[in-house]
Amino acid sequence: MKHLLNTLFITTPGAWLTREGETVLVRVEQETKLQVPVTALEGIVCIGGVGFSPPLMELCADNGVTISFLGENGRFLARVIGPVSGNILLRKEQYRRADIAEKAVVIAQSFVLGKLANCRAVLLRAVRDGAEAETGNALTQCADYLKVVMGQLRRETDIESVRGKEGQAAHAYFSVFDKLIVAQKNEFSFKERTRRPPLDNVNALLSFVYTLLAHDCVGACEAVGLDPQAGYLHADRPGRPSLALDIMEEFRPFIADRLVLTLINRQQIKGDGFKKTESGAVTMSPETKKEVLKAYQERKREELTHPFLDEKVSLGLLPYIQARFLARHLRGDIDGYPPFVWK
Repeated sequence: MKHLLNTLFITTPGAWLTREGETVLVRVEQETKLQVPVTALEGIVCIGGVGFSPPLMELCADNGVTISFLGENGRFLARVIGPVSGNILLRKEQYRRADIAEKAVVIAQSFVLGKLANCRAVLLRAVRDGAEAETGNALTQCADYLKVVMGQLRRETDIESVRGKEGQAAHAYFSVFDKLIVAQKNEFSFKERTRRPPLDNVNALLSFVYTLLAHDCVGACEAVGLDPQAGYLHADRPGRPSLALDIMEEFRPFIADRLVLTLINRQQIKGDGFKKTESGAVTMSPETKKEVLKAYQERKREELTHPFLDEKVSLGLLPYIQARFLARHLRGDIDGYPPFVWK
């Protein structure tokens, strides 16, 4: 399964991707910078002003390599994929469950419970790592509140109530997020979550890494035959990969948030790698994006023992494993969907 981790990220403005035989060629100002066999890739992500030749698109489509285009800030723009070969019976069951409220809400609860459990783990890990007394108390209180919300979630039978509880918990979590930042406070202070556009350096980082994670979750859904657009927690909306965003919720705190905090606290990125535009949006320099991408790929290679499988797996494969668990649940192979919980 390791080939699922091979994603090629292109961040150089003006880069042109083309085909030479069965390989992908990356050129900058007529100079070849990289050549890689298409069979070695699972996906290509183009960030910013990157060009792509039609013959290469055909090659990628024929070999199941997904092409994603992101804006300068990491905002998703479009995807190019080949023919979908998902299991029609699996997808029909996926759609059927989404249309039955009492069944959809149970799956949505699992996604949110996994997310909140992992948010609590991030906060409590910071306390165990020696946070100052005042900070530790605030983090512990927030973790206790999330535990209360988790108990309330288990009793909810309405999808809107589940979404409301998730929103309340997310607000509480991000209200103490700044306390997890212990270095470079002048450049990386955090007040609240802002998305479109991100209004500070931390939000710019979070949005960028969330986009990368969402890309991987879309690929995971497609790899196991699920429709990434038909979700349970996130409402259906044209162009929104709702199911991929559902699965992604479990991994936001554990993979994305912890990566952002590590990059800041270990000073792997600096404040001068960000700039604010006239509209107030914060953007990252190409060099900073490359550093984040490198760290993200390295993070995906780390291993842990999966709590349900009780086997060692790389973090990059977690979305695929969870998507497969969901597919097994929809087929009736397992009674419920087991969310990923970091321990």
